[in-house]
Amino acid sequence: MVRLFNKENIVHIKNLVGFWMKIQDLFTYVVEFNNPGKTPCVYAMWHENQFAVHGLPNRRNVNVLISNSMDGEIVAHAVHLLGYQTCRGSSKRKGAVSGTLKMISKLKNGEDIAIMVDGPQGPLHKVKSGAIVLAREANVPIIPVHWYSEDITFVRFPSWDKMTSPVGPCRLLNIYGDPIYTEGKSDEQVADELKASLQELARIAPEKYKEAKKRKLWKNWKRQLV
Repeated sequence: MVRLFNKENIVHIKNLVGFWMKIQDLFTYVVEFNNPGKTPCVYAMWHENQFAVHGLPNRRNVNVLISNSMDGEIVAHAVHLLGYQTCRGSSKRKGAVSGTLKMISKLKNGEDIAIMVDGPQGPLHKVKSGAIVLAREANVPIIPVHWYSEDITFVRFPSWDKMTSPVGPCRLLNIYGDPIYTEGKSDEQVADELKASLQELARIAPEKYKEAKKRKLWKNWKRQLV
């Protein structure tokens, strides 16, 4: 079977995806609801909502966890172009330990981490331990993140994670859960709390989006400078 991405075409694909992401960023209008403003923190989202990083504040202070795969190389290039930092790592790949230590160091240095808690290959909506380990070791909260839009340009792709992305001008709502702390809790308890929070955000997102639309929050929207 021929791989879509290989060493011969990776540079061209990186440049193409990066160019598209930069253009799309100009037409991605994100407002926030209930951002607790905690920093440093671990922003946690489902893999399907990975592009919710578009709306995270202070991009230069956010490190997005991306796998060491060739596919991840493409994503990392685009993420850098958008003004974020990246951390490369995967629990099943070489360098996982050093990657984790690097992320913990960044958190202790006051920087934030954004992680897709059921990635990079699923199972869908199963919270893995990565975000919990980072939060526990760095003694920082986990902030659940979900995003939502009713615009027709908010597209769901037929991928394993049912990835969502704006394709064209799109009004989006980044909605945040209450901070989750690990102290005094088992990993299983934190995972259950995080999953419940993400599910609750998905449930209330349509209502909060309608409220934001009624208040015309996108009318005076201004892109955050990075």
